Amino acid sequence: MSAQLYLASTSPRRRELLSQLHLSFQTLNPNINESIQSNEGADEYVLRMAREKAQAGLVQLPGKNNIILAADTAVVCDEHILGKPIDQADAQKMLLLLSGRSHWVYSAVSCVNSYQQESILVKSKVYFRSLTEQDIMDYWQTGEPCDKAGGYAIQGLAAIFIERLEGSFSAVMGLPLFETNALLQKFKIRALGDTSER
Repeated sequence: MSAQLYLASTSPRRRELLSQLHLSFQTLNPNINESIQSNEGADEYVLRMAREKAQAGLVQLPGKNNIILAADTAVVCDEHILGKPIDQADAQKMLLLLSGRSHWVYSAVSCVNSYQQESILVKSKVYFRSLTEQDIMDYWQTGEPCDKAGGYAIQGLAAIFIERLEGSFSAVMGLPLFETNALLQKFKIRALGDTSER
């Protein structure tokens, strides 16, 4: 019987990215506590989140033919994890922190079925140009920063803020496709539509 792939995420960006692999999949909503634990580094945090999301999906859909894929992404500056801004002032604070300097984006992916779980961490370095307060105000008015970690979307208008990127564009967007494909191959799922077990 063919394996059924599920994406444990409600993110339209992750759904869009996974669709680029020409895979057949369904989505589900993992319900987990996303609080950062004390003394937990950003790399540890995103890996734990990805694993817990995948496991939560497996609990919802037990069965040997179900494969659950999950991911988590964190924007990190000065060793602080920048989440989604709660309001305009919070977004302004984040973007001023990122302005004129580099920061890290950590993306973790985890894949699980009833027999195994495989995970991977991808680190990318993003360089911002200097931003004016008017830049930030205008950007906020577009609505784009509202639900984005770090207050920006690399695939959107914020591309004009980014001088260069060292790493994976798709990872910064939310799902590193090269590494995701490598993980799925360990579960005998191949990109371009062939999800049959071998």
